[in-house]
Amino acid sequence: MLKILCCVKQVPDVDQMRMDPETGNLIRAGVPAILNPQDANALSAALKVKETYGGEITLITMGPPNAEAALRECLAVGADKAVLVTDRAFGNADTLATSYSILSAANTQDTFDMIFCGKESLDGATGQMGAQLAQRFGMAQVTSTLLIKDVSEETGTAVVERELDDGVETLEVKLPCLFTIEKTNYPVRIPNLKGKLAAKKKEITTVTANDIPDLDRGRIGDPGSPTKVPRMFPPVLPEPGVILDEGSLEATVAKLVDIIRA
Repeated sequence: MLKILCCVKQVPDVDQMRMDPETGNLIRAGVPAILNPQDANALSAALKVKETYGGEITLITMGPPNAEAALRECLAVGADKAVLVTDRAFGNADTLATSYSILSAANTQDTFDMIFCGKESLDGATGQMGAQLAQRFGMAQVTSTLLIKDVSEETGTAVVERELDDGVETLEVKLPCLFTIEKTNYPVRIPNLKGKLAAKKKEITTVTANDIPDLDRGRIGDPGSPTKVPRMFPPVLPEPGVILDEGSLEATVAKLVDIIRA
């Protein structure tokens, strides 16, 4: 049976976020948290593999206790298990510390044939997590995966299509492998009432720093994060443009020439 890991993240709804002009910090108070949309596409790809070839999908996320809501949303559409990595010790993590923490927690659960990730997250948009996790798990990786065409447990391979700037590349890769997913062929799954009710009853495994044997605490959270963001700045908007309409082409051109001359 294929063992599939799907990495998801709960993120703030960035459309509703504001910035404090004095401190340069994002104002998160009162901003609803949502499942990262591109992670939902990755889950859709994982579910398609499970439906076609069989398998078991384990979800994993790192975040505060309320990130459980994102996991239950994913369980409601067909994932089998869920792991919440939560501890203040994991706080203030950059991508390097986060990928180490995810690896360490996942290794306490199982070994995996396929790992699915979204291309990037709404809040950070670095696109680094997939590559870092592939490196840490010692797996091959396929970025910008358009389509999982075939998976063979017998040969331990998968055939996939990958999006390039100038076309589509078809690859045969050995498992285990990590895939970052394009949304084109994997629309977000919408849970039905039965799925929502079942998800409420499922047990979510909580993993803290104390639950991970031999965890190097110098590599998690703030101590393990060489990347720091001391301040954020809103984008500087250009001056608004001017639409010229002087009633005729000749008059409009004359006005434009006057502006350029000035």
